Amino acid sequence: MSETRTAPIRIGTRGSLLARTQSQTIADALTAAGHPAELVIIKTAGDASAAPVAEIGVGVFTTAIRVALRNDEVDVAVHSYKDLPTAPEDDLTIAAVPTRVDPRDALVSRDGLVLGELPPGSTIGTSAPRRAAQLKALGLGLEIRPLRGNLDSRLGKVASGELDAVVVARAGLVRIGRTEVVSEALDPVVMLPAPAQGALAVECRSDDAELVRILAELDDKSTRAAIEAERSVLAALEAGCTAPVGAIAEVVESIDEDGRIFAELSLRAAVAAEDGSDVIRASVVGPVDRAVQLGNDLAAELLELGAGELVNSP
Repeated sequence: MSETRTAPIRIGTRGSLLARTQSQTIADALTAAGHPAELVIIKTAGDASAAPVAEIGVGVFTTAIRVALRNDEVDVAVHSYKDLPTAPEDDLTIAAVPTRVDPRDALVSRDGLVLGELPPGSTIGTSAPRRAAQLKALGLGLEIRPLRGNLDSRLGKVASGELDAVVVARAGLVRIGRTEVVSEALDPVVMLPAPAQGALAVECRSDDAELVRILAELDDKSTRAAIEAERSVLAALEAGCTAPVGAIAEVVESIDEDGRIFAELSLRAAVAAEDGSDVIRASVVGPVDRAVQLGNDLAAELLELGAGELVNSP
């Protein structure tokens, strides 16, 4: 490939408002850096199905985009990182993990009620076994309903009265400018988010060295370290992205014995029984450059505490 790209960088994306908005932020950043880019809309099997993600399979939103990438129909794929299977693809590279948006889950309820104000028996919609399990574990007597569809349709189920509330990723609402509908941003102490929630994965073919270099300009090292730690927990537990596993990592400042400030990676994770009967939690702090090992270590601790039975329970 020539040193100077003569055509715009083609960015493959799903057609939903959220996916297009996410991808446009990457296109705008590349264009601002002197690398013109354009979106290419790709229809995926997930867009055509109303079934829960747990039924239609991990990676359903990413497979078609990756096929287009491999077939040179697009140059770059932009994924919601939490949708990606944990197994790496040798011929593809996550060249950039841009700065993460708020990773917390958000409650959107009728009348603006926060979680603790919802009466027992209130219907609450969620697409994720992780959220459902953690909600059940709170013991609030809520009735959990399965939920699919784009953000607008999910929010519409609350506005129409079909549901009393829904839980969605706050990052999605931030990106489409709808944070005014949030009744409560759920503290990770209450509900740990999905590994990599709020982060984007900017992917290209591994053999496109020039594009790997260009995209690397968008990478945020702290976000990448946090995501690597969170996803290594998921991978070590041999759990898919729909499993009831929550994790969140962040780079924090610590002070050594001599009063010097240094950066560390703080990682928390939880595994919940799908019926909410048990939640196993653990945490670890360590060097930022050992993100994957920290995730593996934390997963090992969770397994020692019995997490394997919860992840693999029917």
